[in-house]
Amino acid sequence: MGRHEEWEAVKQLLARSQSGRSGVLVVRGEAGIGKTALVEHARATASDVGFRVESAVGVESETQFAFAGLHQLCAPMLDRAGTLPDPQRAALGVAFGQQAGAAPDQFLVGLAVLNLLAEVAEETPLLCLVDDAQWLDEASAQVLAFVARRVAAERLALVLVVRDPPADGLHPFSGLPELRLGALRESDARRLLASVTHTTLDAAVCDRFIAEARGNPLALLELPRSTPLADGFAGGFEPPDVVAVPRRVEDSFQRRARSLPAEVQLLLLLASAEPTGDVALLWRAATHLGIRADAAAPAGAAGLLEIDTRVRFAHPLARSAVYRAAKPPDRRRVHDALAAASDPVSDPDRRAWHRAKAVVGTDEQVAAELERSAGRARARGGLAAAAAFLQLASDLTPDPATRATRALEAAHAKHDAGAFTSALELLTVAAAGPLAPLQLGRLRLLRAQIAFHLTRGSDIPGMLLDAAKTLAPLDSSLARDTYLHAMDAAVHAGDLACGSGVLGVARAARDAPRAPVPPRPVDLLLDGLTTRFTDGYEASVPTLQRALETLLDHESAVDDDNDRPWLWLACHVAAMLWDDQALSALANRAVRLAREAGSLSTLPAALNAVASILVLAGELASATELAAEEATITQVIGAPPLPNARFMLAAWRGRQAEALELYAAMVEEATERGEGAPVALAQATLAALHNGLGNYDDALAAARPPCEHDDVAYSSLALPELVEAAVRAGDPERAEAALELLSSRARASGTDFALGLAARSRALTTTGPAAEEHYREAIARLTNCRYPAFLGRTHLVYGEWLRREGRRQDAREQLRTAHQQLSDMGMEAFAERAARELRATGEHPRKRTAQPTAQPTDALTAQELQIARLVATGATSREVAAHLFLSPRTIEAHLRSIFRKLGVTSRGQLKVLPLP
Repeated sequence: MGRHEEWEAVKQLLARSQSGRSGVLVVRGEAGIGKTALVEHARATASDVGFRVESAVGVESETQFAFAGLHQLCAPMLDRAGTLPDPQRAALGVAFGQQAGAAPDQFLVGLAVLNLLAEVAEETPLLCLVDDAQWLDEASAQVLAFVARRVAAERLALVLVVRDPPADGLHPFSGLPELRLGALRESDARRLLASVTHTTLDAAVCDRFIAEARGNPLALLELPRSTPLADGFAGGFEPPDVVAVPRRVEDSFQRRARSLPAEVQLLLLLASAEPTGDVALLWRAATHLGIRADAAAPAGAAGLLEIDTRVRFAHPLARSAVYRAAKPPDRRRVHDALAAASDPVSDPDRRAWHRAKAVVGTDEQVAAELERSAGRARARGGLAAAAAFLQLASDLTPDPATRATRALEAAHAKHDAGAFTSALELLTVAAAGPLAPLQLGRLRLLRAQIAFHLTRGSDIPGMLLDAAKTLAPLDSSLARDTYLHAMDAAVHAGDLACGSGVLGVARAARDAPRAPVPPRPVDLLLDGLTTRFTDGYEASVPTLQRALETLLDHESAVDDDNDRPWLWLACHVAAMLWDDQALSALANRAVRLAREAGSLSTLPAALNAVASILVLAGELASATELAAEEATITQVIGAPPLPNARFMLAAWRGRQAEALELYAAMVEEATERGEGAPVALAQATLAALHNGLGNYDDALAAARPPCEHDDVAYSSLALPELVEAAVRAGDPERAEAALELLSSRARASGTDFALGLAARSRALTTTGPAAEEHYREAIARLTNCRYPAFLGRTHLVYGEWLRREGRRQDAREQLRTAHQQLSDMGMEAFAERAARELRATGEHPRKRTAQPTAQPTDALTAQELQIARLVATGATSREVAAHLFLSPRTIEAHLRSIFRKLGVTSRGQLKVLPLP
């Protein structure tokens, strides 16, 4: 009643989904506003037009059971799980506790659910309804949010119902298409009220109901039922009440429940404490309490409870009203009955939870059960659930030392689940102790790690050093890991660090325990970086090169798990050493590991790194694709997009306005976080932009800070920019100083990339015949490295030098090569520099970017081009879908678009097309 526009939106969703265009709708509104009525109408309508309908309901007391809501939705469809790829099927099996295995990444579970739903929707259109989604467990909510953002071409409609407003103003499904239900118009409210009152109301009473309900349909239904006849229908008025409508409605449910016999009230409380709706479990517990079967009839007659194949309350508010109104002893009594009725073999976790809720004070036996439940939850990938079990176990533990130990473990679980504030609260409990020295060291380490995630403040390296010193005599491996964590934090902070920067950490790390034999990659990284900042760049190179070699030699799953946390730092080291081969291999390995694990939490950063590297490799089209994929994934998981690759693309293309806007945002965000490393990257890249545009004074100003602060990775990127800018800006002394540093480090590194950049920079600062020797050496060396962008730029500066030497013909040859290479790569500003120089020699270069006819692939989006490339290699739709975290049906839809745009009719034809 009064929901014509809202219902029209739902009908359109169903119609689109039935035709193969998946859709998502988040139905949002306050309690009692009619969300459930709307989706139940959708259920009936969808069933009538041939949809299969599956549903789940979030329950507040279920939030600690990992994947409980997701299992509720998917359980009827698991007969199709056999069609999923093995990694996805295994992830789903572990998540639902059906098989043992390593805890799966939640986004891999999400991909499995997406494909499971797509498989079912292949047979018949599918409508998935999730009511009270704000009470889903965290793991289920994250997976469903992922699925909601990835559906595209399946015959699937997903409707998520959330109560409004959430406490923090957000819900897991923020950003998805929303349908907000507001108050009914007064005319509709009066119609609804008239439909449920079977006697004539005084006008004043009617007005009172309309005013107090504030357009809330459930309030309009419940207020007349809960108002005494003499008070309400005789025209009396209660004192003015400003209590919100949901609370008023909940109060009406409580009054109705209190009017029932004690045995019926106890049955209602029992049902409210058992959220699964299991009828058999309810009656086993009822028998334990001595409740007779006929107690259900009055509860049904009162419009509170329905018991048929499942146990259902008339409204979620009725469940919460009953439970909240109960006295603590009565709550403990029903939880005890539910624990007794739960099977300790098939449902040990729910039994442990109910036992815990029945405890008065502390109970070691129950706490130990909860600890075991936490282990099972963690094995399924339910980090939030494990944390909840451990936190309750800590609360119930009588022995102070054991309680502190469990609080510490709960804090670790909260940290792993991303609940950093809760983790800090548990650390306060753990710190009350007593704790063993090793535990105290782990506490300090965790506190520093949480602070790093929350603030990335300048004091984090010092906190990590304190933890490392505590751990040193107790656990040498963990101590060395912690020293490297401190180094990692200091590298992040860069020149924004105060207190313990990289030099302070390096000096402290000299006191770290000796590395084991043979050393791990983490040990080599720590020793090499310590040497880097205490004894100098050149002295650190052998150890750091060995660290990179060891990391690259590690290919087993065990090695991958141990090395994964250090890949980012190792990439910085590879960049510092100008080791283009190692940098590319390590960054691509990070992408591979993230894809294999389905880890969308780490994949964006890895994609961003590879995209940035591809810019230097001159593969701007591929870099654009990866940047687009990174942006899509960050949108899917609700994270802000990473600016690094997009800024590098704009800068190296010479798009000044776009680049400066991205630069400002990147520097502002990094500075607010206290991260100097991204600022240094931004400055080095800005120098490349200005060198391309010929703004040499600006390039010099941008390149100086990373070099002066000796940033770990980006000083190596900035040094050759500084030399070129200083030479062109007329600052030879600064150019010579930068060249001396660059040459010394390049000799120590020994890579063709480093030596080529040093030769190019030396040529820029040299006059006469010697300069030409250096240019030729630079071209020879850079031809052998993975970054042709620098090779094209070397041909450019060589051609510029030749023209100034009066050697026009030789200059034209170099400048033509530079113009061709840089134009083909899309580096427009550098290409224009070459074009200007060519014109100065009397030659007018053809504008290579202005093709007479567009290439067929120009019409493809970045994602379509990526799909076309993968299919051209022979990948199946399922393989491409797994690679891009989409469903096979969505890939097929993209392929139809690709075929149409390219004028082809088969996958085989893609193999012979010149895909860029």
